[in-house]
Amino acid sequence: MADIVTNSKARRDYHILETFEAGIVLRGTEVKALRAGKGQIGDAFARVEGDEVFLYNAHIDEYAQGNLQNHQPKATRKLLLHKSEIRKLFGLASVKGNALIPLSLYWKNGRVKVALGVGKGKVQYDKRQDLKKRDSDREMKRAQMQRSKGK
Repeated sequence: MADIVTNSKARRDYHILETFEAGIVLRGTEVKALRAGKGQIGDAFARVEGDEVFLYNAHIDEYAQGNLQNHQPKATRKLLLHKSEIRKLFGLASVKGNALIPLSLYWKNGRVKVALGVGKGKVQYDKRQDLKKRDSDREMKRAQMQRSKGK
């Protein structure tokens, strides 16, 4: 499982409640562009529409060697999930304040998969608390390293 693209904003801006693995419907030029590492999912989100789930605002650059049949960079892409997972996602996403956020695109057995998270938006003070915790953890590790070097 090698990551192609990760969404660095996702864990900073949302509390991830649950994650799902979904397949994604791609055209050939999209797969080739992803193999070259030409994708971004920082502003992407997913939405359940009827019995299907779609990914919006995922940017996959046009393939450089593509022809007239090249894909649209910000096209809406269908996600592939089991019907029971779609029902569960619909229930979780319909709660006020929850959103479906792609966490990463990665390869699995030669296919592109999407790690889709159900996230609840963080408020500003939550982000500050996370920063304080990260800084204190870093200071503790530094102090431990200093003690172990002194022995």
